[in-house]
Amino acid sequence: MQDIVISKLDLTRELKDEEILEVIDDTLLAKSRESFISMQDKRRLRKEIFNSIRRLDILQELVEDPTITEIMINGAEHIFIEQNGAIRPWDKQFDSDKKLEDVVQQIVSKSNRIINESSPIVDARLDDGSRVNIVLPPVAMEGPVVTIRKFPEPITIKKLIDIGSITDEVANFLEKLVIAGYNIFISGGTGSGKTTFLNALSNFIPKHERVITIEDSAELQIRNIPNLVKLEVRNANVEGKNAITIRDLIKSSLRMRPDRIVVGEVRDAAAIDMLQAMNSGHDGSLSTGHANSTVDMLNRLETLVLMGADIPLMAVRKQIASAIDIIVHLGRLRDKSRKVLEVAEVLDCVDGEIEVNKLFVFKELGEDDCGKVIGELQKTNNELINLAKLSKAGIL
Repeated sequence: MQDIVISKLDLTRELKDEEILEVIDDTLLAKSRESFISMQDKRRLRKEIFNSIRRLDILQELVEDPTITEIMINGAEHIFIEQNGAIRPWDKQFDSDKKLEDVVQQIVSKSNRIINESSPIVDARLDDGSRVNIVLPPVAMEGPVVTIRKFPEPITIKKLIDIGSITDEVANFLEKLVIAGYNIFISGGTGSGKTTFLNALSNFIPKHERVITIEDSAELQIRNIPNLVKLEVRNANVEGKNAITIRDLIKSSLRMRPDRIVVGEVRDAAAIDMLQAMNSGHDGSLSTGHANSTVDMLNRLETLVLMGADIPLMAVRKQIASAIDIIVHLGRLRDKSRKVLEVAEVLDCVDGEIEVNKLFVFKELGEDDCGKVIGELQKTNNELINLAKLSKAGIL
């Protein structure tokens, strides 16, 4: 029936969804005259045929399911999903690698990206903001590999409190820091919830400020800032030219009169430009990065800066200590729950080392009968040392 529908469509022009649905309905009606098709099967076939032509084929129902947070396609025949924190295989598959490749090209073209054998890796996004990573053969040996990370809806700090990711005390503390203009860096491992937490923190930014977001692939969902500018990198064209990097965007953003700059994730030499932006009067800037702890994040930032510039290590450490005020470290525990594990203040560089003042630390207390980790984010005996920005904002 899908082939019949496609044969009836005028593919030489842009078709509206209603036109395609009308052809599908006519085809289903003609088929039902030949053999009985129940109303339930008609609805299912109508949706499946339409999704195969205009949407993401069999993936569409997974994308529309709010309980599914990750979709992993390892070639046409192997699809896995993460649902309620657990990963399991899905019982459907693509008709062929060719059909999967068609879906891949559809996703990539909507993000204005290019993927082929000469450039087989790309990051893109879906219309709903979900992040997509695609790897094609010959790099992927078993067929196209597609990983979709869904962001179904922006999660607020209140929601994070309700699910136990953060406490009221820490949330109120971070709210004051964001309003006062502290530069906050969010660290954590893969899938620890860095982007989600960054979105939640951004809700504390005063509405009258001008905010510029810079990302590899647009994922942030900042909604309460009217004066918001969203910038996204551009990959090189087929000739390997005209790429726009995060470094280019950070440099350009400094001329756009920002109050705050939000960098989605720092993973390369752009770290030096981000630090310079934070050190040049753009207080309240936010960013994220991959690391295993707050101290590890500082070490990793050193490495990223040194990748892009030949600067003495001491100068790099002083830049980091001067630029970043607070590091919030997130983690994913063995029960798959995401928690704030540490909140630390970054102090001065003393005797060649950056001093860190831990303010809150997650303490594990055990497990319940269901294997759920029991613990709480506890305040240390240390107090916030750098009070200048709180005082300037009149929050003290």
